[in-house]
Amino acid sequence: MLHRAQPGRDLYALVENFFRNDFQTENELITEAVRRMLDAGGKRLRPRFALLAAEAVGGDAAEHLRLAAFMELIHVATLIHDDVVDNADTRRGVNATAVDFGNRVSVLAGDYLFAWIFKNVTAEYAHPIPHVLSATLADITDGEVLQLRALGDLETTFANYVEVATKKTASLFAASAECGALAAGASPFAVKALRDFGTAYGIAFQMRDDLLDLTADEATLGKPVGNDLRERKMTVPLVLALESGDREFRSDVERFFAEDDDTRERIAGIVAGIGIHGGLAKTEAALAGYLERAKQSLAPLGNAPARTELAALADALL
Repeated sequence: MLHRAQPGRDLYALVENFFRNDFQTENELITEAVRRMLDAGGKRLRPRFALLAAEAVGGDAAEHLRLAAFMELIHVATLIHDDVVDNADTRRGVNATAVDFGNRVSVLAGDYLFAWIFKNVTAEYAHPIPHVLSATLADITDGEVLQLRALGDLETTFANYVEVATKKTASLFAASAECGALAAGASPFAVKALRDFGTAYGIAFQMRDDLLDLTADEATLGKPVGNDLRERKMTVPLVLALESGDREFRSDVERFFAEDDDTRERIAGIVAGIGIHGGLAKTEAALAGYLERAKQSLAPLGNAPARTELAALADALL
């Protein structure tokens, strides 16, 4: 099989150019709301996964830009809904959609965008791509519900966490890689390799996001530091710290979740406890393990240049 990468092509620029010149729905208000979210930035990792997967099996990235864009738009729709569910004020350093447009328009915008995407996907792409994406959306929603049910649940295990991360975050990375490969005519063996890569990478990506919420600054995050703790989310550093922490630390976390005290000082104390009891270091180790698993899954792709780029995206998380 021929493996090629376009010389000098910039996948990020290709995606940005597509959104700037070709994205338009039939509803002007929703198009504006989505464009604001797109203009706020982002790494466009999901569309890059789709394009790199297509290239890794011999495809031309330029021929699959529309499919790649759908991957980012699914992500944007989930973010619009997430900000309503989480009552968030900011996203990527700008106002959340609900702040500018209100909750009702935001919910409808997310719903419309999902429907618009699937209307186009089912019209333009053969089985199994529409099935992969519809199953992915079901997984994302299921993961969100599982996360909501686990809020403040100190009995959450690492396995519980991985299940949520797999569905809520990794499923779209996996689907992006899988659909890019399918659209380019990949063999079942290559499709599975790329899907496995996306799954392992996505779990590591969520772990990194959990770490950044505790250790980065607000300018870097584009949202308040410690936001996950404020929302009582059982992120992986907290889960791992509780597994090895003493009774005093556990009681402190219980009090924090029960109190209405989310000052910076109080959150800093919880973060310090997570660090003392190994939550941050163990998360780094688990993250590295999933990234190694992701890179190993690419072995069936041989020496495709796009394989090197996918592996580099994994290394960048470290």
